[in-house]
Amino acid sequence: MAFLLAACGLFDDKLQNCKDDEQRKKIETLKETTNSMVESIKHCIVLLQIAKDQSNAEMHADGLISTINPVDAIYQPSPLEPVISTMPSQTVLPPEPAQLCKSEQRPSSLPVGPVLAALGHHQTPTPNSTGSGHSPPSSSLTSPSHVNLSPNTVPEFSYSSSEDEFYDADEFHQSSSSPKRLVDSSGSASVLTHSSSGNSLKRPDTTESLNSSMSNGTSDADLFDSHDDRDDDAEAGSVEEHKSVIMHLLSQVRLGMDLTKVVLPTFILERRSLLEMYADFFAHPDLFVSISDQKDPRDRMVQVVKWYLSAFHAGRKGSVAKKPYNPILGEIFQCHWTLPNDAEENTELVSEGPVPWVSKNSVTFVAEQVSHHPPISAFYAECFNKKIQFNAHIWTKSKFLGMSIGVHNIGQGCVSCLDYDEHYILTFPNGYGRSILTVPWVELGGECSINCSKTGYSANIVFHTKPFYGGKKHRITAEIFSPNDKKSFCSIEGEWNGIMYAKYATGENTVFVDTKKLPIIKKKVRKLEDQNEYESRCLWKDVTFNLKIRDIDAATEAKHRLEERQRAEARERKEKEIQWETRLFHEDGECWVYDEPLLKRLGAAKH
Repeated sequence: MAFLLAACGLFDDKLQNCKDDEQRKKIETLKETTNSMVESIKHCIVLLQIAKDQSNAEMHADGLISTINPVDAIYQPSPLEPVISTMPSQTVLPPEPAQLCKSEQRPSSLPVGPVLAALGHHQTPTPNSTGSGHSPPSSSLTSPSHVNLSPNTVPEFSYSSSEDEFYDADEFHQSSSSPKRLVDSSGSASVLTHSSSGNSLKRPDTTESLNSSMSNGTSDADLFDSHDDRDDDAEAGSVEEHKSVIMHLLSQVRLGMDLTKVVLPTFILERRSLLEMYADFFAHPDLFVSISDQKDPRDRMVQVVKWYLSAFHAGRKGSVAKKPYNPILGEIFQCHWTLPNDAEENTELVSEGPVPWVSKNSVTFVAEQVSHHPPISAFYAECFNKKIQFNAHIWTKSKFLGMSIGVHNIGQGCVSCLDYDEHYILTFPNGYGRSILTVPWVELGGECSINCSKTGYSANIVFHTKPFYGGKKHRITAEIFSPNDKKSFCSIEGEWNGIMYAKYATGENTVFVDTKKLPIIKKKVRKLEDQNEYESRCLWKDVTFNLKIRDIDAATEAKHRLEERQRAEARERKEKEIQWETRLFHEDGECWVYDEPLLKRLGAAKH
């Protein structure tokens, strides 16, 4: 292996010094062959280690099971959860045809949005403008029979991610009249009905709201604002301690396999829901609202790109990659940000907004898990005073790529500047995981776009994956174009979690975004006692608490109880033929749209 790695470096040197085209082609062919050989050897090493661990497990089955306890401690993600971990290599998502994975049949009416396809060397996503990526609906949806697991077996499916068990999103068409019956942890059924506006969220009075939104939003901020205070060194250690479990997981997968059916241990979980992770897109709310402050359409496009490129680093603040909780159907996350220069005396509330207990000068955010099969998250943000809003939906599909895990982010977002009637449609990069057997880390890869149909301005952004040998991590390049121009007026390069530099056609060079110096503004969330039972932190509080104190068994048990409750609710809906209704979002063509966006409310106020 060391010899082959050294040979890769020699090939690069020879290519630089070689001037004969025919000879260069031969060297490039040898280099590609060597890289393929290295990949194969790495895979063989992993398989040999798996075989060794399995052999040891058979010899010491009792001891192994007592520490792993697969029935209680193994967790399976759904495609929504960007589980990230692999060996550092130039492994990217394989080409995805317009016809999506048949193992996840989706209803014909469900929006796909831009399908992330693989193009070129970097396997980059491109928007599917026709939205033709639909699979035919499943002919039948039944619950699988329950299998009695022996103490020393790992279940094929996890408690929360069996696609057959969670049929809610495509079994029924949406209805505005049927109530939802939910079963609490004690097994008793209760009825939750939607309000006339479709929003049954608890809205406390002003005093309660303001008090509960202070600090990190909970009285136990150190336990529940988990992302901001996590101990990376400790998390790295936990991965090393459980390497044998990870090796066992690798034995369950094959190349190109959809990870819906793969179980994962509880210790891999990050202490927050995926819905809360999406809120990190607005960790710099001042950059977001400043889009509407720009008077020129060209400047507004540049500011949109600046906010977009600053939106990814906060979500991956730590050095260790972990998987957020798989959101439950109907789960909600709400938060808001106070802008740095927001005057305290400005307390006029945006009573009809997504977070009605905050001021009109705040940036508010709400997310909902609108579908479980396929798993889709929708989220919305706005600032009333700045007349700007953002609406997006994302469906993530995870795939095993041999020595890496790739995550397709299928969907799109839309930034709307209401004063100018401009809408900027954007797509999201793929996610990749590296170093599963050491310290997992995240990188982004793929080609994304931002387009404004009214002004004609556009931008192309490429997130570069690190080559197998040499190269830098986390590189991005971007080009911003004026209407009808083929040559960009602004070129950007750098690192999406570091410094990015801009070079303008005028010859001006400047720092475009420096994420190391940008202050992250913490989101504010209500205290747990003020939250509804289906809000993310309230739903997952027992899992979060036990992960924080490193009681993995208790965290697994808490997660199991939550999943059992959800299955009971799903069974009851099926038996009573009760239709699932989304709380805050609805389908509109190929998108999921917030029911009461700022654009709609302002339009109604004029009439």
